[in-house]
Amino acid sequence: MSLDVSAVGLKVEGREFKYDWKTTVLYALGIGARKSELDFLYEGRGPLVFPSFAVIPPVSAMYELLKRCGGDLSRMVHGSQSIRLRRPLPPEGTVVSDAWIAGLYDLKRLAELRICTRSQLDGELAFETEWTLLFLDGGGFGGEPPPKRETPKVAKDAAPSFVVNDSTTPEQALLYRLSGDLNPLHADPEFAARAGFSDGPILHGLCTFGYAARAVVHGACGSDPTRLLELGGQFRKPVWPGDTVRTSGYDLGGGKLALQVHAGGRSDAVMTGSYATIVPRD
Repeated sequence: MSLDVSAVGLKVEGREFKYDWKTTVLYALGIGARKSELDFLYEGRGPLVFPSFAVIPPVSAMYELLKRCGGDLSRMVHGSQSIRLRRPLPPEGTVVSDAWIAGLYDLKRLAELRICTRSQLDGELAFETEWTLLFLDGGGFGGEPPPKRETPKVAKDAAPSFVVNDSTTPEQALLYRLSGDLNPLHADPEFAARAGFSDGPILHGLCTFGYAARAVVHGACGSDPTRLLELGGQFRKPVWPGDTVRTSGYDLGGGKLALQVHAGGRSDAVMTGSYATIVPRD
């Protein structure tokens, strides 16, 4: 099934997502939170909410658009993700999201679909997200290439300001999927093999994204999640449940960070062009 180019500009509005502290704690566990992070796991201390939770409330609106744009979802992979926080996320609330298809781009063999969302809490803008989804063999339809993006550059001899090594469990994808992404690619070995992953189901890109967010919160924000304002990056290589994720942060000044994310001791980065914006220390 080919993608419908006329779907660009299609919008859905007012999609509600109601959550409580159990929802945010399940998410925190899904992105690897440990008992040492009790402030994020125990309602007696809030709990605090990791900023990357912003990817969860608009998922239903995003998938609604995916289903309406055509394309073979079994041949789709996550290309990149970004979030921008406008206010701290409370441990419970009702999020109302709008989502729209911002672009469909031709990468010759691949097609890139870009979806943007805006979400409100209590009538106030809370966060914005941008998703790029890649459709394998979906390109070649004569469309424009995606616009160029500026990505942070790190000097070869630069030393990281923090490095966080964090293990995943063999069950990590099975736990993360309970937060809403039920793609069998992350659970079913036979499905994963048909998709080209003979070594078994892979970790959700957004789970890796969450690991990077936790690393920034603890490594650069003094474990204060309200200081992380923006996070983004491209998904380049798969991560398997059981891999250790290593996130290195490089201080670019003015609250800007470049990130490098590796997994499983492999030399190739699993996320590239990764960055964060934080509230600088006084």
